Amino acid sequence: MGTLDGKVALVTGAARGLGRASAQVFAREGARVVVVDVQREGGEETVQIIKRSGGEATFVMADISRSADVQAMVRTAVSTYGGLDCAINNAVINIGRHPLADITEEDWDRSLAVNLTGVFLCMKYEIRAMLARGSGAIVNVGSGHEHSAAPGLAWYLGAKQAIYGMTKIAALDYGGRGIRVNAIGPGSMWTPAMREEVRKNPQHADRLGALSPMRRLAEPEEVAEAAVWLCTGAASYILGHTLVADGGAVLGLVPKD
Repeated sequence: MGTLDGKVALVTGAARGLGRASAQVFAREGARVVVVDVQREGGEETVQIIKRSGGEATFVMADISRSADVQAMVRTAVSTYGGLDCAINNAVINIGRHPLADITEEDWDRSLAVNLTGVFLCMKYEIRAMLARGSGAIVNVGSGHEHSAAPGLAWYLGAKQAIYGMTKIAALDYGGRGIRVNAIGPGSMWTPAMREEVRKNPQHADRLGALSPMRRLAEPEEVAEAAVWLCTGAASYILGHTLVADGGAVLGLVPKD
């Protein structure tokens, strides 16, 4: 038996990377999975991967910056599987590294529409479905930079720090009504975007790996295991918490061998 047998899980940004890995872990643990992404081909591929492994999943194409799309994805979970028990809000848009004063207002608005407002919309409608169910667990994907920063990423860390605030407040608002809201703070991972960056700049992975005492980047599956665990009964007394899965990078400068 899986730790989530009979549960219904929803994962945004599930066409690849951490989202796909999380959807696969949910399915392995017995949940029926709603795979959400703006990229149809990758999302449907995630569904097929789950089905080939004996799991159950359905794809919903959605832009989480659009309220109508978010409402439709939650309705699909309820109409297809009878409700919603778990959600990982992972979708993100990347506009690249730029010093703050060089970020265009259009890029700022576009990034926040997905990276912040999108998470708000997801929680808003996921929570409503979970209240009807009487319980639920939400994990918002933040950043391993919870206690630090990185140049050129004001648009990214600005949204992620706000997500941590929303996570804590939502936990206070709904913890007494059976809904646990937490966050995961991933460190650098071997996502498709990272592999593309390393292809262009081979030293990039070495620099990031050197920040961790473990001297390496994470596989998305390693972070997905932690994120899905937060949705299980084993994490039943964890509320409003950010679980940082960064290989110890947040601990500070790592001495060279």
